[in-house]
Amino acid sequence: MVSMSQATASPSPNSHPLTQDELKTLVGRAALDYVVRGQWVGVGTGSTVNKFIDALASIRHEIPGAVSSSLASTERLRALGIEVRDANEVERLAVYIDGADEIDGKGYMVKGGGAALTREKIVAAQSDRFVCIADASKQVPVLGKFPLPVEVIPMASARIMRQFAALGGRASIRMAAGKPLVTDNGQQLIDVQGLAIKDPLAFEAEVSQWPGVVTVGVFAFQRATICLLGTDAGVQTLHFD
Repeated sequence: MVSMSQATASPSPNSHPLTQDELKTLVGRAALDYVVRGQWVGVGTGSTVNKFIDALASIRHEIPGAVSSSLASTERLRALGIEVRDANEVERLAVYIDGADEIDGKGYMVKGGGAALTREKIVAAQSDRFVCIADASKQVPVLGKFPLPVEVIPMASARIMRQFAALGGRASIRMAAGKPLVTDNGQQLIDVQGLAIKDPLAFEAEVSQWPGVVTVGVFAFQRATICLLGTDAGVQTLHFD
């Protein structure tokens, strides 16, 4: 079940519609309210999270530091004077702040557009709360509109793509500069189009068992507990029971 509330910080009724970048800035700043002062914070990856990292710098002296889900986020955090620790050095995180490629009405998400899904799922798993920050375009009734990212061991990629084809999906290896993209973990990503993921928990459980799959980009077992959704009316807060 989802409940929602509207944040007080919202644009003037006479202002122009907010751009996607402005919406990302809005939710990035709003996420500061969920950072527990004096405790480590989990930080995700992507353009929306970059806005949060920029805002986090304003309270960097109130937290010991962060655990990051990617090399890119780590570099940005450290450049702003925020200490970053390896996940193995921090037992628990009070909150994990990250974006999503899609989020449904139960807090289930598709993630991995930024190629960091495996580390994102690891950091989410050791966090007490997952706060998703996204603009309203990411809200969907059923997951699958955005291509599903799956991190795989390269020798298994062709077989895994055939398995998705049997489910009605169209899979392809993600490329970068004319070569298969290599993740921070040294693996490849495949993106799957044409799926309608109506039971995210069952889907994540099934695909995670396929030999060669490192991580599937459905976040059902590590779903969001709160979503800060950027809209032209302000930040809409969704609470998932």
